[in-house]
Amino acid sequence: MRWSRTTFLISAALAIAVFSRPAYAMHISEGILPANWAALWLCVSLPFLWLGMRDIEKRSREQPYAKALVALVGAAVFLVSCMPVPVPWLGTCSHPCGTGLAAILIGPWATIVVTSIALLLQALFLAHGGLTTWGADVCSMGIVGAFVGYALFHGARRCGASFFLAAFLAGMISDWATYSMTSLELASALSGHGSFWPMFASIAAAFAPTQLPLGLAEGFVSGMACVFVYSRRPELFNRLSAGASA
Repeated sequence: MRWSRTTFLISAALAIAVFSRPAYAMHISEGILPANWAALWLCVSLPFLWLGMRDIEKRSREQPYAKALVALVGAAVFLVSCMPVPVPWLGTCSHPCGTGLAAILIGPWATIVVTSIALLLQALFLAHGGLTTWGADVCSMGIVGAFVGYALFHGARRCGASFFLAAFLAGMISDWATYSMTSLELASALSGHGSFWPMFASIAAAFAPTQLPLGLAEGFVSGMACVFVYSRRPELFNRLSAGASA
């Protein structure tokens, strides 16, 4: 029995060594950030999560369909952000985010909550991101992505842009803003004295070849999805249209 167990362990180790392939992790992977930086980003993200949960609770009391819409958008964010595009020279993956469109449909506060849940599930079950870097990932993809997309959509609508153009800009720029924030988080934690900007530029440049076209694609999809939702459920945008007209 002991010999069989030893043989099995040796065989398993050889199989892992022979057949393993490089893994390109998504989001900021476990263990990359030092403990102090991981704790900092976690502390930054927690107040936003609390406010987001309060926003969902309030809206669910006022609108019976709010929870269902938030859950649907959360599932979409989870699926969209699970589409990896490897960046071999950086050892990570680019991916669409979906937070720009989510912020249009359910607002930035609720988007932060659904994004944090999606990131937690991906870290626990898909090895995307990590538990120690969860706060940093929430800050970049959830907080920055949601508020940039929301602000751009509202700003473009107030300037007279169509639903498609406003949602296109929101989806595209929120995607790029997410990866700019990710580059800032990595550069802040990993750069030495006086090397922050060179580190930031190198990380952002490594993301650019994949993330620039992904941002354009996400903008187009966001625009088409926004037009489709408006054609089917215009009442979801009534308050937005009134605010834009005012």
